[in-house]
Amino acid sequence: MSPIPGSGLAKGLAVTLRTMTRKTVTAQYPETQPELPPRSRGVIGLFEENCTVCMLCARECPDWCIYIDSHKETVPPAAPGGRERSRNVLDRFAIDFSLCMYCGICIEVCPFDALFWSPEFEYAETDIHELTHERDKLREWMWTVPEPPALDPGAEEPKEVAAARKAADKLAAQQVAQPQQPGLRNPEPQDPDEKGGTP
Repeated sequence: MSPIPGSGLAKGLAVTLRTMTRKTVTAQYPETQPELPPRSRGVIGLFEENCTVCMLCARECPDWCIYIDSHKETVPPAAPGGRERSRNVLDRFAIDFSLCMYCGICIEVCPFDALFWSPEFEYAETDIHELTHERDKLREWMWTVPEPPALDPGAEEPKEVAAARKAADKLAAQQVAQPQQPGLRNPEPQDPDEKGGTP
């Protein structure tokens, strides 16, 4: 059935009339803070302990607004006879929010959960050069990141949790099934006459 001509216009005018009759309420910002959705995209927080300087976020950023500097350090061997290893140490992690388009690609590609969305939005500056925030400021914003929403009770258990639980159950079963070490048993007292000892 074809729509009645002009029905779309009538619906639009009805919405306009309903809106015109409502009382307008203005939030007096900054005295009244806005109620933000729980997972708002404000700024990007950095949890630098998880950062391995893999550079994926900087490479995938379409605006090239992430600046990372690092150096290599030699780590002594964990066991005697082992070999030394080298690891990257983070020196600088900065994001230029005057270039950032808040796409969230850097957060999605981070394999070690070092970047998170924070709902903070009050970071305006009078100078555009001050919108490049270093890792100290990014770390401060990390503590404003809300908790992730709870999983659906009927949802499937994450693979990582299931694998960890299976390994823990297997280890516990091995410890229960393992017989007590022979050296830890209390030897029964023996009669010296039976073994040919001196009385």
